[in-house]
Amino acid sequence: MDKFLNKARGKITEQLNKHIPGDGQPFFRPDQEGSAAGQTAISTSCNPLQPPTAEDCFRYRYQYGTNLGSIFVLEKWLSGSMFPEGAEGTAELAAATAQLKQKGLSGAVQAFENHWRTALIDEDLDWLANVAHCATIRLPIGFWDLGPEFCKGTPFANVAQVYTSAWAFIKNTVARCHESGIGVLIDVHGLPGGANENEHSGTNSGKAELWGNRAYLELSIRCFEFIATEVRNGMRGVIGLQLCNEAERNIPGMYKWYDRCLQAVQRIDATMPIYISDAWDLPPCIEYCKRKNVAAALNSNPVFIDTHLYWAFHDPGSPQHAIQDVSNKLRALDGKDGNVIDGGAVQAFVGEYSCVLNEDTWSKSGGETREHLETGFGRAQVHRYVERSGGCTFWTYKMDWMQWAGGWGFRSQTDAGNISCPANLKLSHDDVHSRLSRALVDRNGKLESAFNSHVTYWSQTSPGQAFEHWRYRIGYEHGFDDLTVFFGMRANGQIPSRGPPTGGDLIGCLDMWVLKRIRDTGTAGPFAWLYEQGFRKGYEDCRQSLGV
Repeated sequence: MDKFLNKARGKITEQLNKHIPGDGQPFFRPDQEGSAAGQTAISTSCNPLQPPTAEDCFRYRYQYGTNLGSIFVLEKWLSGSMFPEGAEGTAELAAATAQLKQKGLSGAVQAFENHWRTALIDEDLDWLANVAHCATIRLPIGFWDLGPEFCKGTPFANVAQVYTSAWAFIKNTVARCHESGIGVLIDVHGLPGGANENEHSGTNSGKAELWGNRAYLELSIRCFEFIATEVRNGMRGVIGLQLCNEAERNIPGMYKWYDRCLQAVQRIDATMPIYISDAWDLPPCIEYCKRKNVAAALNSNPVFIDTHLYWAFHDPGSPQHAIQDVSNKLRALDGKDGNVIDGGAVQAFVGEYSCVLNEDTWSKSGGETREHLETGFGRAQVHRYVERSGGCTFWTYKMDWMQWAGGWGFRSQTDAGNISCPANLKLSHDDVHSRLSRALVDRNGKLESAFNSHVTYWSQTSPGQAFEHWRYRIGYEHGFDDLTVFFGMRANGQIPSRGPPTGGDLIGCLDMWVLKRIRDTGTAGPFAWLYEQGFRKGYEDCRQSLGV
């Protein structure tokens, strides 16, 4: 079976490259258009294209998973055991200060290292990979975790030595996830001074002191440069770097600061996806990302939106109303994505959600059982986020009280059937093989049908108009073939696994992948839109053939 999949991948590679002559000239020339003969091409320039890599799959597939909160950014409500009696606060700094005071440096280091070491034991990874079928972990970290050098001039200066080994533990966590086929989003949850006033920024100051503090803003950029360099130098499985978590709303200058952060990371690694907080206000963040994610900006990082969706902190009226309200979320994306050439790319990622409603809301259930409504709420959320985002990670996986985690617990909600991964991640190795076989058989017939329909439509709509229809054909082939590579990558052994590989990945971050392929091929000019239309049609036809 693996022999078949290797052969299939070879055929896909052959299809991708069959029209690339040795001089690197276009995949298709106007005189090769077949039924498009007679159309005059304006440009015949298109760069050779390589098949998607395993790193591409990690970064652009649908990112279903969970947060690993309160490991490298402590929160007392989740990890009370790390806060000695008498700790003056509920944030990371309070825990470190109390541990250091009561146990001394060696004792404090031992306590923290044990917490980090046991964050993901083998049993956790087995469950996450093989039961929950996670593709992704969002890993909150703090600037203090990068080591004592980054703590200078901050409230963490006095506890800095506790974190000498923290980054090594983070790297080990990322590596172990990668070995299990799980990608990691490094989320710099705690920034110097705090991007928001809450305890998950690292202190109990009650202030968002990052903004307006030049030293803190510069230190944050140094943190991002350090992480980007580390990832570039061999941290496999990192799907992206998140610059900021839950930024305060309406912060003056936030997007200008994002500009500076992006420029800094771009100089180190322009391929790494960058995630930014929408600051609880999605529409302006969409417009910002569309300006950044344009085809012409060839050497720039793709920018994703991290948005959070909770119903726990307000009363939506009733559990039934909350379930109905789920379908209204992410509507700000409507009409904004799906057209990279004309408007730029945009991709939302639901970095946090839960199945929690407040008690006032539950009291208005009208007699329906809480268990039934919680199931409906969880399933409605996952359905919507799979439908309209590039990924979703539940808050959260680990806490001291996992057996009572309820609506905050990824494991408890998964085991209860309230949330579940997309069905394609559960497919057996044999099923993936069978579906790939069918898609490869269907490919050429679907291509010719789509291409001929496309040419006929435009010949009738704009008779005599010059088009570069060869771009549509190339785009179709790339869209179809890229998906077969993504889908077969687990079964083909290119994505690590814990045990027999299962599942087939889809290109969940489609807008961003289309942007990447447009940039990779150098697609430009007045008919660049033909490539994008062809790509999207090829992708959808392949999904249909795969039955996913």
